[in-house]
Amino acid sequence: MHPSLAALCLALILPVAADDWPRFRGANGDGFSSVPVATHLDASAIQWSVDLPGRGLSSPIIVGDRLFVTCSSGGRQDRLHVRCHSVADGHLLWERQFWATGRTMTHEKICGAVPTPVSDGRRIFALFSSNDCVALDFDGNLLWYRGLGRDYPNASNSLGMSSSLVYAGDTLVALVENDSESFTAGFYPADGLNRWKIERPRKANWTSPTLVPGAGGRTLVAVQSAKGLAALDPSSGATVWSYDEGASTVPSTTVSGGRLYVPSNGLTVLEPGAAGEPPKQVWRAPQLRPGTASPVVVGDQVLVLNDGGILTAGSTVDGHRLWQLRLKGSMTSTPVAAGGHLFCINEEGLVQVVRLGPTAGEVVSEMPLGQTILGTPSIARGSLFVRSDHRLWRIGRPAGSPL
Repeated sequence: MHPSLAALCLALILPVAADDWPRFRGANGDGFSSVPVATHLDASAIQWSVDLPGRGLSSPIIVGDRLFVTCSSGGRQDRLHVRCHSVADGHLLWERQFWATGRTMTHEKICGAVPTPVSDGRRIFALFSSNDCVALDFDGNLLWYRGLGRDYPNASNSLGMSSSLVYAGDTLVALVENDSESFTAGFYPADGLNRWKIERPRKANWTSPTLVPGAGGRTLVAVQSAKGLAALDPSSGATVWSYDEGASTVPSTTVSGGRLYVPSNGLTVLEPGAAGEPPKQVWRAPQLRPGTASPVVVGDQVLVLNDGGILTAGSTVDGHRLWQLRLKGSMTSTPVAAGGHLFCINEEGLVQVVRLGPTAGEVVSEMPLGQTILGTPSIARGSLFVRSDHRLWRIGRPAGSPL
């Protein structure tokens, strides 16, 4: 598939503006923004910050003039929050709270609000680690609430669930994979009822599904597991093609230029075939092995970050390693990219801005936020949006000021 056609297919998935960030890792699910962001950061670049009422690793999503973010609070992490803030100044427009109906026990490093919400441009859909799923309109009115933990009581794992939702066509897709009652399901967005449900490999899985271009201009949903990768028809859940050579259960697949960068045997790049045909392996690079963070593609480079802070750049042509850079601290958050720079945040809350070059990467600025940050940031309106357990920041420069 021609790269421009692939980009067009993905751009038409959601009726949102080009500068919106409507789901995990942005409109295309690749962590890349075409709008530049300030790269020389210091305290003066903080446009606003607000307190949050509970913990969360979920990313903020931005649609129009509104930002949506989820939190969980209480000693048992059983109070679930969906909040809507003004993008302009951060003030709270509304908040809705719910009691969890499913399992709320998680690893101490994570919490109840790990999956990132998704929007179709009119509604907000939020899934929590307890497998509670809620749909709200942009004014905060409840459309439906579904406790998947009540419907499927064995669908959980001891560390907590983290897969984010995706919206494809007119189907909301949730990956609920675990060691027991493991499945992926497509829901009707109007009422949250099952459109389809398929069994999946019985193994704990923290990856998120993503959207991939299919034959005839249709959009498929790629779901990753320890077994490999499967591309599903979002209207039926039918498997269109599969890759069965294993994959990670932590970092997720990235789609860029019509190709899939799969955390498998290091990093394996696939190119979808014709209708019904298996994907073609373009290259495999064992040395490009991501840690917790998912890969990011910028131009002709694919960037992988391990948990120890080693950033590695590889060629998108053949996977050849181009350069490495040691960043400060331990890394859990997936970087995001804009304007030829990569924005990386370590677990101690240090933002490190890396300028990407053909033969080397260089840290051009650092900014400490002073709080533990494990979630992936978002980019919209020329700004970086970051959340910790306690705060939400908008970081950037006023329009017209130098970056």
